[in-house]
Amino acid sequence: MTKKELKEFLDIKVELYNRPDFISSDPIQIPHQFSKKEDIEIAGFLSATIAWGNRKSIIKNANRMMDLLEHSPFDFIMNHQESDLEKLEAFVHRTFNGFDFITFIKSLQHIYKNHNGLEAVFAKHAEKHSLQSAIHNFKHTFFEIEHLKRTEKHVSDPLKNSAAKRINMFLRWMIRNDNTGVDFGIWQSLSPTQLSCPLDVHSGNVARKLGLLKRKQNDGKALAELDIALRKLDINDPVKYDFALFGLGVFESF
Repeated sequence: MTKKELKEFLDIKVELYNRPDFISSDPIQIPHQFSKKEDIEIAGFLSATIAWGNRKSIIKNANRMMDLLEHSPFDFIMNHQESDLEKLEAFVHRTFNGFDFITFIKSLQHIYKNHNGLEAVFAKHAEKHSLQSAIHNFKHTFFEIEHLKRTEKHVSDPLKNSAAKRINMFLRWMIRNDNTGVDFGIWQSLSPTQLSCPLDVHSGNVARKLGLLKRKQNDGKALAELDIALRKLDINDPVKYDFALFGLGVFESF
């Protein structure tokens, strides 16, 4: 395919998958249960954190998280007592356990009380066409509180060559306004031009078949390569193609 043909093909797939019926099969359905900004971003962040493995299991366990937070995640985070955290100890999703969950709750409280919330932390170190440095600095802020060393693995660091798939997905949810009701676009201080595609096995394999990506590993270097390719297709909204790449891989076995 020529570049023009490739763009036309992918734009059609974006239109096919970037629509409300996508929500019912995706973890983005969890933050869609809420209307308050802080509830949406907290539910989104926690759901994205455990978004690896079987999608049904991810959605089930993300809903379990919301149950444990009494379906008021922001209120729970800001006003919980130490005794309220005991019920979280039994939570588990793959290698993310209850003690990791408790640390996340305490870190989020720290961020909202001392750093003006999640959006402000990411915006502080944002670069013109990248949020990868912002993710790196977010991890430092997130673990300013006392924490178990093991919990650090659940927040990726792009500057250590991670593709940071789950955080990039969360950022897409918060920043990109697709006018279809899928992504939220509630973070006005950041722009879709700064986003990177959530690179996973599905989007990576499709990107390679389409000639958008040559690197074999799905790591930070591959993400940088894919960023360049997608920005050539649409500098203003490069990660809309996440819907095309993911949809082709998951729903069409491309």
